[in-house]
Order: sequence, then structure tokens, then C-alpha cells
Amino acid sequence: QVQLVESGGGLVQPGGSLRLSCAASGSIFSIYTMAWYRQAPGKQRELVAAIASGGGTDYADSVKGRFTISRDNAKNTVFLQMNSLKPEDTAVYYCNAARWTSVYWGQGTQVTVSS
Repeated sequence: QVQLVESGGGLVQPGGSLRLSCAASGSIFSIYTMAWYRQAPGKQRELVAAIASGGGTDYADSVKGRFTISRDNAKNTVFLQMNSLKPEDTAVYYCNAARWTSVYWGQGTQVTVSS
């Protein structure tokens, strides 16, 4: 079992930055692929960024060059640095941990980009 707790969401103006954190507990964090997903009102949940246990990363085209995912295995934490935020980035952001058939989700944190 893995428990995930996100933090760092909030209200930010267009062009601003936020850093999301996801603290994990309950299992060996380093073996999991960690990811951030988001879900905007009326839309399906979508993958934003992922980082494998070995450090390889993948990003949605819509956030490439603006968002950076990273992990600190010593602190059991994954981060999402979000720069140059746009109104269309507004969504609930969810942390995800996956390994084989085991998948875990956090409760989500709201990110609102608005002037």
C-alpha cells in the first residue's frame, strides 16, 4: 500500500509559477513510477508528467518546456514545477504511483490560473 498526499496548489495569475509536492508513505517509494495527472471540469483526467524509478521522464505536449517533474527518493517525494502557467492549466492535480498492476492516487490539489 502507498499513501499519497499532495500539496502546493492554489490561485496564481497567468504567467506565474507553482510547485506541487506529493509525499508518499507506506512502501518502497523508489521502485514506483510516479506521475501527475490533472482533471479540469467536464474533462477526462489526463497525464501531465511522469518519472520512472530510474529517472526517465515523459510530458504531455501541452506542458513541455513549462513543467518539470522530479523526485527525491530519500524524502519519498515527487515534485511538479509549473512555470508560465496558463488559464487552461486550471484543474485538480492528482499524484499517482504505479508499479505493475498496483496503482495509487492522492486526493488531489486544486490549481487555478486566473487574473
